[in-house]
Amino acid sequence: MVVVVVVFVVIVVLIVLVVVVVIVVVVAAEVVVVVVAVVVLVVVVVVVVVVVVVVVVVVVVVVVEGGG
Repeated sequence: MVVVVVVFVVIVVLIVLVVVVVIVVVVAAEVVVVVVAVVVLVVVVVVVVVVVVVVVVVVVVVVVEGGG
């Protein structure tokens, strides 16, 4: 249950970050800013996905091993 809550929180935070980045890009529509924002956004998404997957896998393994 804790894992589900954490995943939801991470998803919400990620959505907020995406919205903020989009707003910043729209307000300051310069090529450099757009490129930087996209790169940062991609990096953040990749890092978050990797972290979530690792956490879920670790928790599942611990639960399975502990339960078994």
